[in-house]
Formats: sequence, structure tokens, C-alpha cells
Amino acid sequence: MARGRGTRWSVVVAGLVLVAGCTPPAPTEVITGPPPVVECAAVVDTEAPFDPGASGLCDTYYPQAGNGGYDVADYHLDLTYDPATRTLRGVATITATATANLSSFNLDFFGPDIESVHVDEEPADINHRDGELVVTPTNPIPAGTSFTTVVRYAGQPQGYPDASGPSTGFLMTDDGAIALGQPKSAAAWFPVNDHPRDKATYTIAITAPSDLVALSNGVLESTQDAARAGFTTWTWRESSPMAPYLATIVVGDYRMHESTHDGRPVVLGVHASLPRSVDARLERTPEVVDYLQTVFGPYPFDGLGGIVVDAPIGYALETQARPVYGPSFFRREAGDSSWVIAHELAHQWFGNSVAVYDWREIWLNEGFATYAEWLWNEHAGTRQNGATTAQEMFDFWYETFDGSSSFWRVAPGDPGRENLFDQAVYIRGAMTLHALRRTVGDDAFFRILPEWAVRKQDANATTAEFIALAEEISGQQLDRLFNDWLYSPRRPPRP
Repeated sequence: MARGRGTRWSVVVAGLVLVAGCTPPAPTEVITGPPPVVECAAVVDTEAPFDPGASGLCDTYYPQAGNGGYDVADYHLDLTYDPATRTLRGVATITATATANLSSFNLDFFGPDIESVHVDEEPADINHRDGELVVTPTNPIPAGTSFTTVVRYAGQPQGYPDASGPSTGFLMTDDGAIALGQPKSAAAWFPVNDHPRDKATYTIAITAPSDLVALSNGVLESTQDAARAGFTTWTWRESSPMAPYLATIVVGDYRMHESTHDGRPVVLGVHASLPRSVDARLERTPEVVDYLQTVFGPYPFDGLGGIVVDAPIGYALETQARPVYGPSFFRREAGDSSWVIAHELAHQWFGNSVAVYDWREIWLNEGFATYAEWLWNEHAGTRQNGATTAQEMFDFWYETFDGSSSFWRVAPGDPGRENLFDQAVYIRGAMTLHALRRTVGDDAFFRILPEWAVRKQDANATTAEFIALAEEISGQQLDRLFNDWLYSPRRPPRP
């Protein structure tokens, strides 16, 4: 995610509701190494009697996000959205495998009213409250068994109630809708195991009025007339594993541009209310990908593209294979837009393909994407704050925040839930990578980045694993460096 910026940065952080007893306090002294990874619902006894699946995955900052006891392989979402009535109808078909002996299981869902739930074609009992849909199948599900859940629902969706701001979830616009947000948003518009630990493939079919465009993730498989007169169904397929918050739908009056690049379909969408100059800026997407492949390795997905909406969202989001950008990034007064394209496309490697195991370690997403901006600026000759090279960007921020600045008191490796999108996570996270580069040298550094992308492709990752890889490739002991830059509540010495 990229936040809206003024000269270079203006942080937008809404108040977050803390769960008592679950969020550790910010560190008051230097700690040694990354904090331990929390595992609870992920550890199960497959020989135990049939029990309910856990209602959360014990994420450090969002303990109730996701659900335990099963692993989703695929979502097939058949959606109909009518802007005239602002009604969303959905049929979600969820294919999963039980990882425990389940008497019942949970899905995260804040969406419209549920009409029915079936498990393996048998009606299931449900209890739906406070975003938790508890499903009790007719027959218990043994560990290791694949099962299919079909949920039918309809009504007017709402925003995500436990989100970082009003522009998260299912957002209704004058001519359509936009579904997106981070760290959680999917449960506002389909029942889901809403945590990055449970990635799955997706088919998203969107039926909307025929005079509108319906965009989503992955590759466009088909457009065809719907059974309802005057409506068209757009079917998209994301065949690589995807975290739920990266799923999106965008419906409205959009200029759609289709092409191919290196054998991949490229789909770009720009809202019709925006000037044509926006299209030209967005069309740099393949150019930016070509450069990022030289430092991160092969682009990890089948589809490519981007969408610029005309809606009051102050951020851009790395929705898989097709980032969504708020309009402010592409206005003439915003200057060059390629940095935000580089940021969101870098997330396709770091954040999407290599996903966090725990939201506490979001620097692995945002620090990497911000450093990609710096690398792109150096490659393209773009200047920001008078700086072009990564070293100049590092120096600019190091000198901007003196030793007494509160900037240094936010530890990007464990910022606290209330600071999840703090500028320190982004900028100090990027500075961590530059400090690593200065310490190990360019040869080792530019072997570490693509190797990280390859080893953790389509998986979840931790800071401890990244440190181990950096030490393996560089042959250096790096605990002090990462401790200073990720966990110390004070300004580290220059590398």
C-alpha cells in the first residue's frame, strides 16, 4: 500500500480499536532480534475428537482475523451488483481441506444477509454475529478431508467495521462499486478465511450492467451476456495463491485498455471522469515491471495491469496482478506518478507472492516496496526531495529526522497495531534495506533480493527468515544491524 503524499509524505492513519490483552506494548529498550512468531490455532491435534475450529489465527495485532481448522484451496465467487439498488448478490463456493477434526468451523463475514449455507451439498446450521459465521455441517469433517462450502447471500454491503479508515471494504460509488482495503477487507463482500496465512486461488465472476466495466484480479477469462437482460458477466481468474485482502472488484464507467507484454495479458482501467493523461501515466506499468525484474527476478503472476479510480480513497493498494490507485497520485500537480507504480508493482513480489506470516512484520511488505521506489528513481532519473539515488534518499531521510524525532521511536519490525501504516514502517523499513546494502555490498545485496523472492514464492515469510538468508548469502553476522534498524527506539548509527 502507498499512502497519499504531500511534498513526499503525509500519513493518513485512522484510530484503530485495540483488543485488550492481545497487543504487546511498544518496546522501551533495544531488544535482541525479531520477536517470536505466535502460533496457536495453526497447531492442532489431528487425533483429537471432533471440535469447533478456532475463531482466529492469533495474529499478534489481529488475533481474531482468519480461522483455524482448515485450509482453503480455492474461492469461486459468483457476484451480481446492481448500482441502481446498491444490492450485491453472491454465491461463494469455497473448497478447503480440514486440518483438524471439525464439528464446526468459522468464516469471516461482515457482508449482506445470508440466505443459505451448504457443506458438501447438505444444508448446514449457522450462527452469524459480529463478523463470525459459524458453520455446523450435517456430518463432522475428519482431518485431511476436502470439503466444499456454498454460501448464498444478498443485500447492501457495508464498509469493514474493524478497519483502518472509512475507505476500506465494499465502497459504493455513484456508478458502481470498489472493494478493497488493508489489512482486512474481503469479509465485507464474501465469506472468507481473512488472513494472509491462508492463500488460495480465485475465480471472480461479476455480473453488472452492460454499459459498465467490471474489473478484478488475474486474467480475464470471458465476458458474456448474463441471464438478466441488460447485464454482462465478467469472469476473472487468479491462478496463483492470493491473500484475501488482495482480492478486489471495481465496477463502473472505466476506459479499459487491453494488450500483452512478454506473453502476459495487460489490463488497465481508468475511470472515465479522469483526464486522458492518466491513461498515459498508467501505461508505464510494463516498463516498470521490466526494470523490477532486473533486481527482483521474474514477475510472479500471469496477469498484469492497474486501475485508477475516481473515489475518495487516499491510498493505492497492491491488489494482486492489478493494483488500484486513488486519483490523487495521477493528478498533474502530483508530478511524476511512476514512483507509486513502482511501489505497488514491487508488492507483487514482496507482500503478494511473498506474504507476511503475521501483520506485525508488515515492514517486509512496505519497506521493500518503498526501497523499490528508490531503486526505480535511480534507474529512471526521477527526483524526489532533490534526491535521485537510493543513497541520496537515505541521506535525505536520515537528516530530516534528527535523533530526538518521534520517527525513530516507532520500530518498523514491531510497530504496534496503531502504527501499522506509520511512515517509519515505510521509510525506516526502506532505510533498513539500504543499511543492509551498505553493510554487505551490492553483489551480495542484489543476490539476496531475488533469492528471497524465489525461496518464499507463494508462501508466507518472517523477518527471522529474511535475516537468516541475508547472513547465509553475505557470510556476515547481521543481528546488530537488524536490531538497530528494525527494533531500536532510537536513531541507528549510519552504516
